[in-house]
Amino acid sequence: MKIFLDTAEVSEIRRAADAGLIDGVTTNPSLMAKVAGDGDPQDTFMAICDAVDGPVSAEVVALDAEGMVEEGTRLAALADNIVVKLPLTEDGLRACRALTSKGVKTNVTLCFSAPQALLAAKAGATYISPFIGRLDDIGGEGMELIAQIRQVYDNYGIDTQILAASIRHPLHMVESMTIGADCATLPPKVLYQLLKHPLTDKGLEAFLADWKSTGKEL
Repeated sequence: MKIFLDTAEVSEIRRAADAGLIDGVTTNPSLMAKVAGDGDPQDTFMAICDAVDGPVSAEVVALDAEGMVEEGTRLAALADNIVVKLPLTEDGLRACRALTSKGVKTNVTLCFSAPQALLAAKAGATYISPFIGRLDDIGGEGMELIAQIRQVYDNYGIDTQILAASIRHPLHMVESMTIGADCATLPPKVLYQLLKHPLTDKGLEAFLADWKSTGKEL
């Protein structure tokens, strides 16, 4: 499974990329607003693309298809690893089809149902981003959606990659992996939670205590 970091903080991206923990990055307008400030958001996107070798999802903010295609074309020109992120609306899917025909990779976001995921795939989406946590928040079953999309895509030999999004905790990651999501995007906090296990810490403490008792150095 590919792991993407869901942030626009370049320092966090460099930290995770340097450790070999991530395969790419996803951003959204909310994340960009937190870091861009008065600066040019295109500069932030270029810095992110320079920090990681894999795909970087950059989201449009236009609501009409023509505006999305225009913004998406500009974003895709910033770096070879830009993936244009589009909303799962009729205009978003029109833009997806148009950008895909130009060879631009796309990530269709805010997916909350299997039929939506099928329509995004038919529009040529490179990635589909089902939102697990937001469904859970309203009493839905986010992981059931991942399973449904996996089955639909497998039934029909669809190549669109399932990018599990809105991941809130390590269990979401475990379930996404076992169901067969192609990718998952998660915030830095959850990424580093994946590294932690109390038995790892306990075992390391015991190993070091035993070695210290020898009074020797390596």
